[in-house]
Amino acid sequence: MNIKKYIFAGLLVWLPLAITLWVLSWLVGAMDGIFANVLYGLGSVLPQAVGDSLQHLLQIRGLGVVLVFLVLVITGAFASNVAGRWLVTQWDKLFTHIPIVKSIYTSVKKVSDTLFSSSGNAFRKAVLIQYPRQGLWTIAFQTGTPSGEVATHLGGAQINVYVPTTPNPTSGFFLVVPAADVIELDMSVDQALTYVISMGAVSLDQPSLPPANHP
Repeated sequence: MNIKKYIFAGLLVWLPLAITLWVLSWLVGAMDGIFANVLYGLGSVLPQAVGDSLQHLLQIRGLGVVLVFLVLVITGAFASNVAGRWLVTQWDKLFTHIPIVKSIYTSVKKVSDTLFSSSGNAFRKAVLIQYPRQGLWTIAFQTGTPSGEVATHLGGAQINVYVPTTPNPTSGFFLVVPAADVIELDMSVDQALTYVISMGAVSLDQPSLPPANHP
């Protein structure tokens, strides 16, 4: 009996499920942590009886996820109408006039608007670039085009790309590369991420990568 073969076959069955459950458990814990901090804050300013009642909600596992989801949906629906957009504009003006907070809030807002706006182009196109040197190819994601002083110094057609690390694509490198050296891929962003996370082990129904002497 080939015990080693059976062990690896068992890993192939359970490992994806275990990692998925671990990620979901981490997300639930993070949301519950946010919810707990909100309750502690409310408990410190509300009457003790009300605060004690709120503390009992902490015993409900996953309630933070539900409440955060509801808050996001309600906030999004409110911000989609005229009154909501006006209030969000005033909110932005308030935070952009507070020293120190202004720098952080403005930077984060620009990034979030770029990533999550339906009109943005960030992370909506997978590309192929030579990195970390000529002759070595890797998958990257276009995040935009250079602007301001960066575009002035570089000149010519350039694009901004994010090169994810593997198997953890949440860390990576930001590069500005000539558009002529970039190969646009037909694969979706999801397919490209799968290819990166699997370290190329997952076979995709796409054309093979170009050879090293590709122009």
